[in-house]
Amino acid sequence: MIQVTKAAAKRIRTLMANQGVVEGGLRIRVKAGGCSGLSYVYDWEAERRDDDQVFESADGLKIFIDPKSYPFLKGTVLDCDENMLGQSLVFKNPNASTSCGCGSSFSV
Repeated sequence: MIQVTKAAAKRIRTLMANQGVVEGGLRIRVKAGGCSGLSYVYDWEAERRDDDQVFESADGLKIFIDPKSYPFLKGTVLDCDENMLGQSLVFKNPNASTSCGCGSSFSV
């Protein structure tokens, strides 16, 4: 399961509106790279793919995760730190043994 806080959902909806995205949701995946070994990658997606895990926030915001990324993200809470420049999304990932200072990469 992936949880999305109200602050993160609000930030994601604002970003979607700024980019003219009215349908779909946020795709989150994990790829090799970054200073800690694995990196979070996210982008807008118009609709789910057949093999996606789909999670919804309390207000219906959709999060799409592919089957290869899900084991690395299971149990993650997606939050928003309004004190960071640009109100960055923050991944509170219980699977990460270490993460970089900026929070965009991690290792397991």
